[in-house]
Amino acid sequence: MMKKNLFKTGMLTAGLSAAICVTTASAQDIQAQRLYAQSLAATCANCHGTNGVSAPGATMPVINQLTSSAMYEQLQAYKTGARTGTIMHQLAKGYTDEQLKIIADVLGKKN
Repeated sequence: MMKKNLFKTGMLTAGLSAAICVTTASAQDIQAQRLYAQSLAATCANCHGTNGVSAPGATMPVINQLTSSAMYEQLQAYKTGARTGTIMHQLAKGYTDEQLKIIADVLGKKN
């Protein structure tokens, strides 16, 4: 009887340890995904300012007023050549559709 209880306790401890490892890995994965998304969106700051807010008097459009879906549509239009610009049509082609979606989700208006 004692051996069975020790075995059950050992199994419970191993199960809890595995659950903690999975939870920690998941938390690390989520943090890595956030950092990846932020790094993609940060590339836009060179021209459009931090968080899509251009500097006062700048000629670049303020992009933080766009919803995520509207921003994604514009990025896709640049990528496909449906919309041209001085440099955006070239930059957009350097990203995958998934990366453009991530950028739009990070920078787009959440309403």
